Formats: sequence, C-alpha cells, structure tokens
Amino acid sequence: MTHGVGAAAALAGGSVLITLAALYGDGWQLAGAIVFGACLLLLYLASTLYHAIQHPVLKGRLQVFDHCAIYLLIAGTYTPYTLVGLRGPWGWTLFAAIWTLALAGVVFKLFHTGRFERLSTLLYIAMGWLVLIAIRPLLAALDGWTLGWLLAGGLCYTLGTVFYHRPRMRYGHAVWHLFVIGGSVCHYVSVLAQVLR
Repeated sequence: MTHGVGAAAALAGGSVLITLAALYGDGWQLAGAIVFGACLLLLYLASTLYHAIQHPVLKGRLQVFDHCAIYLLIAGTYTPYTLVGLRGPWGWTLFAAIWTLALAGVVFKLFHTGRFERLSTLLYIAMGWLVLIAIRPLLAALDGWTLGWLLAGGLCYTLGTVFYHRPRMRYGHAVWHLFVIGGSVCHYVSVLAQVLR
C-alpha cells in the first residue's frame, strides 16, 4: 500500500517536474527531469505490482523487476545533477560511471535476484554515495538548498536499509518503505531546484 501511494505521487510529481522543465528549463534540464521522473515512477510501479500480485511465477518475475528498478532509480537520480549541475568532465564521468554500474547491476539481478542480498544492498549504498568523489565540484555547482535535500535523501535511503534487513521486525518492511518514500521526496525537492535554477 505504501508504494502504491508512492506510485501515484511519482506520476503526479513527475508530470509536474517535466512540465516545469519544458516550460522554464533548457534541453538538459528537460532530459534530466524526464529520466528522473521515469525512473522514479518505474521503481514505485514495480514495487506496487510485486507486493500486490500473489501468483508465484509472476511474483518471482516482478521481484526481479523490482530489484532492477532500484539500480535504475539510483542512476536516474544522478542524471539531473550530472547533466545540469556538473556537466563538464566531472558530470560526464559520473554519468557514464553510474549508468554503467546500474546496467551491470540490472544484469546481475536478472540472474541472482533473491541471492547475495546484503552484497546488493552494499552496492546500492556505494552507488548512492559515489557522488562524494565529486563533492568539491558539487559544492561549487549547487546551492545549499539543493545540496541539503540531496544529502537528506541519501541519508533516508541509507538508514532505511537497517529496517530492510530486519524481516522479523514487526512492520519493519513498511518502515523501510516509508524511508524510501522520504528519500524520494527529498530528492524530488532537490531535482526540482535543479530544473528551476
């Protein structure tokens, strides 16, 4: 249910983001908004379908889709910052690196979903915080508002993994979903600032 709400919010928020980018941004801002919005919607749609459908075979396939979508959202979240905020050598290097890692992660999940879960989580976190290698140019490129929401989103996702790996905790999975939604909201606010800069 939590990610069903997230899917509806992602559709509405993504539409607003893309519309604003089309009206007030340049081509780079529009591209960043489209990629981020599409990846955000894909993640919540995949999660909603996975949790809603009970058919064993279909559910197994949707679990793969759900896990692959995490890699795509990480790369999709980087995209507005690399295309708009950074661009140049740092931006394009991070863009290439994160999308290469995301596609490698998707291939990995196609064959190993349900296995190596802790390793997968560590890879998600490492990809998310890879941005720190470009912290100096990022500090120069982003204002405090945009950077603050970006970092807050990263912290939400990271802290949420504590609950993800405690399946026996009562309501632990729902709490994990709330942290994911919190991270998405933070990053949405930050990306919106990039689109309207």
